[in-house]
Amino acid sequence: MKVLHVSPSFYPSTAYGGTIRSGYGLCKALSDLGCDVRVLTTDSDGPGGALDVTNDVDEQVDSFRVRYCRKWFRHSISPALIRTLPSYIRWADVVHLTAVYSFPTFPTLFFCRWFGKPIVWSTRGSLQRWEGSTRLVLKWIWELACRKLAPKSKTILHATSQAEAERSSKRFPGFRTVVIPNGVDLPENFKRSGSGAPFRLLYLGRLDPIKGVDALLEACAIVERSGLDWELRIAGSGPPAYVTFLESKVQQLGLTQQIRFVGEVLGEKKSALFAECDVGIVPSHVENFAIVVAESLAHALPVIASKGTPWKGLETNNCGLWVDNDPGSLAAAICRIQTMPFLEMGMKGRKWIERSFSWRSVSCEMLTLYLGCTDTSPADREQLPEKSIS
Repeated sequence: MKVLHVSPSFYPSTAYGGTIRSGYGLCKALSDLGCDVRVLTTDSDGPGGALDVTNDVDEQVDSFRVRYCRKWFRHSISPALIRTLPSYIRWADVVHLTAVYSFPTFPTLFFCRWFGKPIVWSTRGSLQRWEGSTRLVLKWIWELACRKLAPKSKTILHATSQAEAERSSKRFPGFRTVVIPNGVDLPENFKRSGSGAPFRLLYLGRLDPIKGVDALLEACAIVERSGLDWELRIAGSGPPAYVTFLESKVQQLGLTQQIRFVGEVLGEKKSALFAECDVGIVPSHVENFAIVVAESLAHALPVIASKGTPWKGLETNNCGLWVDNDPGSLAAAICRIQTMPFLEMGMKGRKWIERSFSWRSVSCEMLTLYLGCTDTSPADREQLPEKSIS
């Protein structure tokens, strides 16, 4: 099967967090299943940043090909991508589009309609709203244009959780929506250090108001008054003004000895950070998936996640807590989990991730979805691994 992924940015970009990691992982896993995968993207590495890659030629990345088109201005505006897109869409059996409010969205929807190609559209949480959402009128107009351009009978919205699916269906009524979670890499040689004092907390992710880090800082002030010996490491990057705001808040709360900002961590440094902490905390107001939860559990690190994330299974699988993200609830959860067998909980979480979120399992589900929206013959379906046709 010939699969074209269209995305405003792609690996090795680190500017867009979990979306990049999951997109790369899916392409690699689909290629391992025998798909002919191509990625059409830009060289964007965040606003104003560009990847050090060869532009406008097909590059071999692992077992699939990527074409990085040169972007203009700050984000993903790329005339080269527009010129290249029609021929790539004609080549593909199915097109997989990532993101909503980005430059490639309109032309991809238009050309899929023009050539009659089925499209799987990963909206990556863009259609979810919270009280801090901005530019709502502009987004409404953008979505209206998308609904006009998209080939409704051939467009499938891909959500990574049931909560995201419900929000997406409300904004695009009449479109079919399918839930397939993100996959996650399972480290073979992970380490977990023994527990002790202080109790070591970890926030890892983008620093943005939607992530609820300010509520976590206020929760830490409550924990400090409880007498618990603790520390928090905040790993991630974000707009300088917001990072400065968080650092100032730590000073105002008198927690500079307990809270450290360690910046963005990747690769082995991130694995080491998982190993050195006792519990991960994800206090987001809203998340479509929150891949950091899955990554933490894959490293046997139990997690406290907010009810703005779709991780209710933390409690049903006995590997964490799922709570409101107000400071009082977060503080109570921190104090509670400190008394629980969190090392054992971490191992239960890893087994859950291995069972339900491996890339093999996720890619088979996605390939089954692709086959269902194309004219692939029954004989071709029989060549799939058993998981993908169940």
